[in-house]
Amino acid sequence: MFPGRGYDEIAPGDRFDTTMTITETHIVLGAGLFGDFNPLHINQSFAEGSRFGSRIAHGYLTTSFMAAQLGMVFHGTAIAYVEHTSRFTAPVRAGDTLSIVWTVASLEAKPKHNGGMVSLSGVCTNQEGAKVAEAEAKMLVANNPRS
Repeated sequence: MFPGRGYDEIAPGDRFDTTMTITETHIVLGAGLFGDFNPLHINQSFAEGSRFGSRIAHGYLTTSFMAAQLGMVFHGTAIAYVEHTSRFTAPVRAGDTLSIVWTVASLEAKPKHNGGMVSLSGVCTNQEGAKVAEAEAKMLVANNPRS
C-alpha cells in the first residue's frame, strides 16, 4: 500500500473529507473502551429524561472519528500526532451520519525531520448539516518517500 499524503504534497487550504454513520455498536463499544458508563450514553430511560431526550454518543467518539481521518490521510508519512483540541456543539446519536472536513491551516517546515508541522482545522456536521464538533490539530508529517 502506498503511503498517504506527504508534507511536500500539501498546501494551506487543502481539504480532506469523509463521512461515517455512528451506530449503536460504536456507542456501546466506546463505553467499554473509554470506561465511561455515564447514563447519558448507556441508559435510555435516564437519557429520555435529560435535556437531550435520548442517549448520546461520547464526545470522545466524535473526536476520535475526526482524528482517525487524519491518520488515514497521512498513513505512512505521519511522524507524530502532536496536538488535538475539540469543542462539541451538538449531541451525536446512533444513526447520525457525520461528515468531517479538515482544512490545512498552515505549514511549518522541519528539515531535520524531512518534512514539517501541519496545522489543521476540522469541522464535523451531522446529516442535517448541524455542526456537532470542531477541532484543531497539529501533525508532524514526513515528505512522501515516493516524491
